[in-house]
Amino acid sequence: MNEYGTKKIVSVTEADAGKRVDVFLSAALGMSRSAVQQLLDASAVQCSGHTVSKSLRTEAGNVFSVQLPPVRECEVLPENIPLDIVYEDEHIVVVNKPQGMVVHPAPGHTEGTLVSALLYHAGSSLSDINGVIRPGIVHRIDRDTSGLIVVAKNNAAHISLAAQLADHSMYRIYSAILRGRIDAAGTVDASIGRHKTDRKKMAVLRDGGRHAVTHYEPIRPLTGHTLCRLKLETGRTHQIRVHMSYIGHPVLGDPVYGGGQTPFEKKHPALFHGQCLHAGEISFVHPASGEQVTFRCDPPQDFMRVLSLLDQE
Repeated sequence: MNEYGTKKIVSVTEADAGKRVDVFLSAALGMSRSAVQQLLDASAVQCSGHTVSKSLRTEAGNVFSVQLPPVRECEVLPENIPLDIVYEDEHIVVVNKPQGMVVHPAPGHTEGTLVSALLYHAGSSLSDINGVIRPGIVHRIDRDTSGLIVVAKNNAAHISLAAQLADHSMYRIYSAILRGRIDAAGTVDASIGRHKTDRKKMAVLRDGGRHAVTHYEPIRPLTGHTLCRLKLETGRTHQIRVHMSYIGHPVLGDPVYGGGQTPFEKKHPALFHGQCLHAGEISFVHPASGEQVTFRCDPPQDFMRVLSLLDQE
């Protein structure tokens, strides 16, 4: 467990020389790279009395002094919320998250989260690398997207899964109903960042942003729409929704990025509780066994009903 509120001293050996400082400290401290980067940004990491920049490469003999943040009181409470558990062992739990559920607490969403349900289900048997607000959480999917999330039940599992996310060896496949006709498979390779004028949205950016790649493949045509299979190579916020809107085929039921308020949606409002986007497959190397494991789950009933109706029209 991380020693919050203390100063940690970490030395670099020959074996660790030449590594990026965030990569090295992440492994040495048992923290996520994003958490280490936040410490670097906050000037909480020093070497020989000097603040360390994120671009630094380690050298044998470097001694880093890291001021860890103090423990915060837990701001999220366990809640008895049913979970659709696809798989569970002592290291991981794979959950099929329903539409409408927020993964972890955020402003305006402090109750009814996946984290609250996990705390009730697993208690303290969740990794603590991401702090008290996101115990066990390695990756996320949007509130109004359904599908599979793998959760870490200890820090070793968390580090393994986070590394697989970072090097893209963990893959996630989505099903989506997209507006318009798509006849051929393709790839969107376009950086994503915060929208220039609407800070609640993400957007494809020509300058800046984070590298993002989405592969898409049409599965079958529907009336005015296409059922597609999408594979994420990266995992940026709202990535599929932004990329598909960017190529002119937004996800049906997504008003934020141009897929909502269609004639079909207005005709069948009871079927739409979010976008028609489902994370139906996830594959990764099991943190303990070292074996490749793959988990799948079907889209929710409303998604399947929309498919059926679009087939008939």
